[in-house]
Amino acid sequence: MQEFLLENYSVLTHSVEAMAALTGIFLFKYYRKSVAKYFIYFLIFLTFCDFLNTYTWLVKPDKSLSFLIGTLIQKNYWWSTLFWKIGAIMFFAFYYQKIIKAKHFKNIIKYASYIFLTFSMIYISLNWEDFFNSFFPSISIFGAIIVFLCTVFYFLEILQNDEILTFYKSLNFYISAAIFIWWLIITPIVFYDNYTSYEIGVYERDWDYIKLRRLLYLSANILMYSTFTFALIWCRPQKD
Repeated sequence: MQEFLLENYSVLTHSVEAMAALTGIFLFKYYRKSVAKYFIYFLIFLTFCDFLNTYTWLVKPDKSLSFLIGTLIQKNYWWSTLFWKIGAIMFFAFYYQKIIKAKHFKNIIKYASYIFLTFSMIYISLNWEDFFNSFFPSISIFGAIIVFLCTVFYFLEILQNDEILTFYKSLNFYISAAIFIWWLIITPIVFYDNYTSYEIGVYERDWDYIKLRRLLYLSANILMYSTFTFALIWCRPQKD
């Protein structure tokens, strides 16, 4: 089973990702008048960006993107950092400002996200070459803090009103639970992300860690995107 999961890591990840996005597209008519439409846009955006992330498969001597060998964008660290480690965080900050009602919570999320974006841009500019060759744990940790702020504020708010009685019907509850668990699982791993170097010597020496990391990422991705898919189906608004 473990070997099957490892051998089909990319296929399984892209499949559950696409499943959530396609579910959102098929059920969009139920959500088009709600804030949830932005989340569906986000799922489509993620699927597209993650597909583009596979361009490295073609950066080989006998492949169509061989001309990228030796350039700054030979590896996809830069793209993953932009669309996921920064882009996804900024989306969640935007989304939770839409669904949270308490003004002080909204303000905290808004200014924290501005600080995060500013910090990320400055940090990248100061470490420009590393931006194309490794991940930045500091950006990942800061981003995780923003996500935890968003979800904790949301949970606190529903605990203080009547929505707690029907939380199991709320799409935003499932979204919050899924991303909270995902970042809780993945955040500790970011300290070791750079051990997944493409260099053959490092790759061989850290193979046991790399297998564990891929299994953790795959499990977290399947859990998160399956939860999104279930929530979009289960929580869709009913017609009057």
